[in-house]
Amino acid sequence: MRIFFLILLILFMGGNMSGKENSDQTIEKSDLKEKSNGIKITIIYDNYPFDSRLKTEWGFSCFIEGLEKTLLFDTGGNGEILISNMQKLGIDPQSIDAVFLSHEHWDHTGGLGDFLELNQKAVVYLLPSFPQNIKKSIENTDNKYIEIANPANLYEKVASTGELGTAIKEQSLAIETDKGLVIITGCAHPGIVQIIETAKNNFEQNVYLVLGGFHLGGYGDNELKKIIQQFRKLDVRKAGPCHCSGDRCRELFKEEYKDDFVEIGVGKVILVNGK
Repeated sequence: MRIFFLILLILFMGGNMSGKENSDQTIEKSDLKEKSNGIKITIIYDNYPFDSRLKTEWGFSCFIEGLEKTLLFDTGGNGEILISNMQKLGIDPQSIDAVFLSHEHWDHTGGLGDFLELNQKAVVYLLPSFPQNIKKSIENTDNKYIEIANPANLYEKVASTGELGTAIKEQSLAIETDKGLVIITGCAHPGIVQIIETAKNNFEQNVYLVLGGFHLGGYGDNELKKIIQQFRKLDVRKAGPCHCSGDRCRELFKEEYKDDFVEIGVGKVILVNGK
């Protein structure tokens, strides 16, 4: 009789243990699903270092995942470095659905040819003002390009500010997230504050993060501090200046934003999770 009750006790405990194990697994899967509910931005080209395995050079490019389609923002200035950094980061060029080119300068378009040799399906978003040689280079491939003149949705939750500026025309990327807009700039030639104001007006959302080139390398402290205060007035929660922003710009933004300053360099991964 004792043996019978002992067997029942073991079976009962075993059943409870099995039930707890299944419950834990369900929680883990739920957590993973929750953690993946957001976007992932990987810096694959920049003149500031972060991951020592990767090469740095003047220019900018980042890879964006977690949206309806994967997106490459700019292509840096050197295709060999772009592709090499991608490989070391485990990014397959063929997995990219679209390329967004902020402006025509070589340090943002120089890697395009090498990339398109490895990816014949990605759509390229560029400005009507781009020179014919860039457009022709795309036409000579199986890829297509779409000209963006005005603010436009590229696909769900991803939009262009449209063509801004006069002497140097540029578009920036705006991504809608549960935490607010994420604005990515190439060089911000039209003015970083104007870009933020345009994005806020177009999408009527608060700004969670602004990252990329701010084009403030030659600015003095007083000018930089005024711009930082304009960021505050525009309720920009986090800032990640890199590329052409300048060392002093990065120092002052870090002093002001503290924990909300995002240190950008090649290999940096920024996660913007959902609620």
